[in-house]
Amino acid sequence: MFNTSVIELNRTALRNNVEFIRNYLREGCRFSSVIKGNAYGHGIPVYVPLAEECGVEHFSVFSAGEAWQAQKVAKKGHSFMIMGATDRQEMEWAVQQRIDFFVSDPGALQDAIESAGRVGKKARIHLELETGMNRTGFEPRELRKSIPLIKKASHQLTLAGICTHFAGAESIANYHRIQNQKKAFRRMVRLMAREGLESENYHTACSAAALRYPETQMDMVRIGILQYGFFPTREILIDYMVKKKTNENPVHRILTWKSRVMGVKRISKGSFVGYGTSFLATNDMMVAAIPVGYAQGFSRSMSNRGHVLIRGERAAVVGMVNMNMMLVDVTHIGGTEKGDEVILIGRQGEREITVASFGEISEQVNYELLTRLPECIPRIVTD
Repeated sequence: MFNTSVIELNRTALRNNVEFIRNYLREGCRFSSVIKGNAYGHGIPVYVPLAEECGVEHFSVFSAGEAWQAQKVAKKGHSFMIMGATDRQEMEWAVQQRIDFFVSDPGALQDAIESAGRVGKKARIHLELETGMNRTGFEPRELRKSIPLIKKASHQLTLAGICTHFAGAESIANYHRIQNQKKAFRRMVRLMAREGLESENYHTACSAAALRYPETQMDMVRIGILQYGFFPTREILIDYMVKKKTNENPVHRILTWKSRVMGVKRISKGSFVGYGTSFLATNDMMVAAIPVGYAQGFSRSMSNRGHVLIRGERAAVVGMVNMNMMLVDVTHIGGTEKGDEVILIGRQGEREITVASFGEISEQVNYELLTRLPECIPRIVTD
């Protein structure tokens, strides 16, 4: 297959996750699948058709490039929304393709109006409001000044959405900040309503907000990490379990990362293993070479700390993780040989390497670890 590892996406697990999300959302609330960051590392070209099989019809991306990539593999008629920055050329393309996009400041609003005029079609914009994240979005004063322009440009604009983003809904430490953001959003929406501006959709919730603050679900939610089988944080998972009086995680990881043993070598007691002197064999041992390194997303910080699964047993990383290779201790795993399956993330037999444990050792959050998996690793769908 001309690759040293492969990522599998499980159709059954995704179908379970999508069903859980839909059942959790209030009636009439639309689920937008967030696929930025190469579908959180799962691979846009493979993930989008798989999500469509599970009934997903709306996708949110960060950039026009991601929208273009997703549109190529999606069914006609499904909707896309660009949540990041778009320049004039990208806006014109989005208008032509009837792709929604965020407008976060007065300059972008003017660009959207002019792009619609050049293309001869209405721009479908989502007006992002600054409510306390202090990142992007219209400040209240900017919004007041822009309302007359929005009203005047009604033939060039469709107000497809009014939205904001919460600054850390995954942590109770941000509770008061989130409450203040909710109030600020309602104030700004009322201001627009008094001026006769209504939107097709109002949306504020990501995975964490949709779970912890159900009242934020509104017309649409932007669900990222949850659909892939991960709660945003352990805190959110525990909060859900307490509220639902259950000990079961309702979503399942859809990603498994696999490789193969490329060779096995005997190491004599007193020998250093791999580059430098970071690992000294204190006994005679057997090590297996795995053709995966930091170039493939297996962090160098996993050196002498990480684990993989071989023949249903945990094998510790010994020595430094190289660019394209690492060594693991298989002394206790009898019969290990070239070609044996290696699980980097996933289950083998009774044991599992979770993304959370992988992330904790490499000091990466789930989001970072997943999105750093290179696009060159093949993604395939399994049942």
